[in-house]
Formats: sequence, C-alpha cells, structure tokens
Amino acid sequence: MVERIPENIEVIGKETLYEKFFRVDEYLLKYPRYNGTMSRPISREVMERGNSAGVLLYDPDRDRLVFVEQFRVGVFTAGAYPWVLECAAGIIDEGETPWQVVIREAKEEAGVTVTDLEPIADYFASPGGISERLYVFCGRVNVDHLPKYAGLENEGEDIRVVVLSSQEVEQMLNQGKFNNALTIIAVQWFVLNKDKLREKWGKS
Repeated sequence: MVERIPENIEVIGKETLYEKFFRVDEYLLKYPRYNGTMSRPISREVMERGNSAGVLLYDPDRDRLVFVEQFRVGVFTAGAYPWVLECAAGIIDEGETPWQVVIREAKEEAGVTVTDLEPIADYFASPGGISERLYVFCGRVNVDHLPKYAGLENEGEDIRVVVLSSQEVEQMLNQGKFNNALTIIAVQWFVLNKDKLREKWGKS
C-alpha cells in the first residue's frame, strides 16, 4: 500500500550546498508528529543522485549467475578491500525506465543480453540522507561466450565478469561474502524464489 504524502509538511527553506556528480541540498522543514503537533524546524542535508536500477543475471539452463567486480572508492575510503562483487547496475537517466537501464547495464558491464526480466523489489538506499531509490530485477541470460572483462572506457570502468553456480552463491551469502545491499537483497530473493523462477523460465 502506498501512503499519501501529508500536505502539511512545511519546507521553510532549501539551499544547494554542493553540486558536481552528486548534489547536496540542505532543507529546513517542519513535519507533523505522531501526537498531532508540528515538529520544531529541523535542518537536514540530502544527497541527490537520481534513482538507480540493478539486475541479478541468471542463466537457468546452466544454473549460473553473473556478477561484476570493480573498484569502489567509497569502500576504499572506509578502509575495506575496494574491489566489490555486485549486480550490474546503473543510474536511471531522464526519460529511461528501470527496465531499460538494467538491459543496457547488463550489456555494458557484463557483455550479456537480457531476454526476460523478473522484478524483485524497490527500496531507498539510505533514507536518512539520500533520495536515491533502487529498482532490483532478476534477468535471464546465457552465460556462453561471456567476456572476462567489460565496462565503458569513457566512464572509467574496469570490470571483471564473474560467473558462479547457484550453490556457490548461496554459500557465499550464508558466509557473509556480499557486502552491498543491492546484491544481498537480490541474492536473498533468488535463494527463496529459485525453484519458482526456474519453473517460470522453463527449467524444473
């Protein structure tokens, strides 16, 4: 059920603090409290980066999943190993649908063609300070003739394409090997829905 946004949220002011690849806006606002009164004015900063879409790539005929591995600067600055195993994903450009994005990104980042799409979920990346909404899918692909490396040179991408069996992926999930929300959500959904998905896509 989609809740209606209350009309009495009062935006007192808004200022753009930073704008480059991302944009950071500072809001001064008041909102209705649970006890029926209005909150005092509060200041909140929000990073605006648009919405994104990602896809867990699955070959039901060979029972293999495809991931992409690439350097992530946020992970590096957090002091962790910065090459991250992920689902193919990208930012939704103006005029694009989430479906179009994941088909494009699967081709650019993993060198595969998506022939079927199954919606998994949509969620907010970090509701307290980021406006980004992510749309997650499972996409049917054929893992034959995959490239070892992919990505767009003009976007500075250097991507390793990784193919794993569904058993390996489930084991990695149970061992906590995935460290990003998009991939964890997609893989958890896959483990719960694999049999129904294979039946739908013609594999028992």
